[in-house]
Amino acid sequence: MVNISEKLPDPIEIEQLLEQINEQLAQKTFDSQDSELLQKMVEALADKRGMIRLGFVEAFGQIGKPITPFLLEALANHPNPVVRRSAGKGLAKIQEPDSIPTLINALLNDEDTVVKSSSAGALAKMGAVAVKPLLEIIEGDYPGTSKGQASWALGFIGAEGIEELLLAYQSDNRDVRICVVGALGRIAESRWDKDLEKVLFSALEDRDVEVRLEAIAALSRIPPALALTKLIPLLDESNLELSKAAFLALGKLGEKEALPYLEAKLEDNRPGISQVAKIAISQIQ
Repeated sequence: MVNISEKLPDPIEIEQLLEQINEQLAQKTFDSQDSELLQKMVEALADKRGMIRLGFVEAFGQIGKPITPFLLEALANHPNPVVRRSAGKGLAKIQEPDSIPTLINALLNDEDTVVKSSSAGALAKMGAVAVKPLLEIIEGDYPGTSKGQASWALGFIGAEGIEELLLAYQSDNRDVRICVVGALGRIAESRWDKDLEKVLFSALEDRDVEVRLEAIAALSRIPPALALTKLIPLLDESNLELSKAAFLALGKLGEKEALPYLEAKLEDNRPGISQVAKIAISQIQ
């Protein structure tokens, strides 16, 4: 275990250290095997100046794997949350897969919300290798905030994790399917193929309403011609929650082709339908 001091370093010494590190990195003379120097760099994360901390985080990204054990120790055990936050950001720069267990632990158990967010951000940067452990959080008995951060990280990973996400949609766990559909919807904004189509359209008929709602929301991100064919019939859906979601998705989609169908619902007597129709029409117009 790396022993990290609780003593705050002198601000002037920290500035000098950062200048020294940057110069050595630029000249390719930095000694990545100097454990004392690496430890000093991590201790410097206690500095109150955000730009100084950012400077060290950027340096960590250039140093890479040799600094990782020091950052992991700091993230797991340092008493100063400012240090733990920056350690997570440093690990995001390095993107070392071996960091995942410690990052998962911090996301779930750290008492500081910013540390949790930094850990989620680092996991998002890990790519496909982080999909499975993040889905395990979604599936497990964890707080909603932790699941929300895991879901955000999965969405950020995007197309790199698409194969794992497509497989995960087969899960019996409703929360996993909701998360997968949401993540696939975000991927659909920049990529569309038959695999995405199959899962998102299948999700419209999922046994759980919450999954269907997520799928309807995702349709506002897919190619408009396909989205309209699925959303317009849902305007007459007997489940009012699903029907209202379809109205809002059409509004977000912004296609003028939907206007006649929405205007026809302005006199709909179902509770709240005429109101959401007006909202959707105003979004398109």
